[in-house]
Amino acid sequence: MKLQPSALRDQGTRLLQPVMDLFVRTGLTPNGATTIGFVVTAGAGIAYFFGHLQLGGLLVLLGGFFDIVDGYIARRRSMSTLFGSFYDSTLDRVSEVVVLMGVMSLYVGDRPTLGVWWMVYVVAAAIAGSLLVSYTRARAEGLGIDCRVGLMQRAERILLLGIATLFFGSWRSGVVLTWVMLAMAALTNLTALYRVYWVYKYTNAAPAARP
Repeated sequence: MKLQPSALRDQGTRLLQPVMDLFVRTGLTPNGATTIGFVVTAGAGIAYFFGHLQLGGLLVLLGGFFDIVDGYIARRRSMSTLFGSFYDSTLDRVSEVVVLMGVMSLYVGDRPTLGVWWMVYVVAAAIAGSLLVSYTRARAEGLGIDCRVGLMQRAERILLLGIATLFFGSWRSGVVLTWVMLAMAALTNLTALYRVYWVYKYTNAAPAARP
């Protein structure tokens, strides 16, 4: 059974199309939108570091919006390039690490914002899993295999983290964020493992029977 990614990005694109059309008309380039999204998302990591969870959640969601805008502009203005794809993917990985390092900082130090110290290891597992989800897809695509499968891809991670911190912040010692990070740590790594299994099945299937 193939676990299809959610349609969050496609649905979001349709809902936000009138707003994104404004960015197309301003003349903003795809790489420009990617850079803005990176700066905004990195700002979320800094906000988490200083304990401003709700601001961090807002910036995570805003950065995710620009992550949709850059691709939309590229398609609408026929400005898709190999470098643009590389640039976007690279900054996505860097920004994700910055954000999750900011979240990790909430659980460490002499006076942590949230008090469950072992969550440091959970956040570290979420960082590793998030990078592996992207890496397994990139390696599969390098082999000519479509590997956009799994349950915890970038859109899901952005929405879960952004909504959890924007609306719940540190409520009850961050219990909502704790459960989100536990889910993210588990599901990102399971998604990476599932992609390994998916590529194994694909490469060992008869050409006519390949999914």
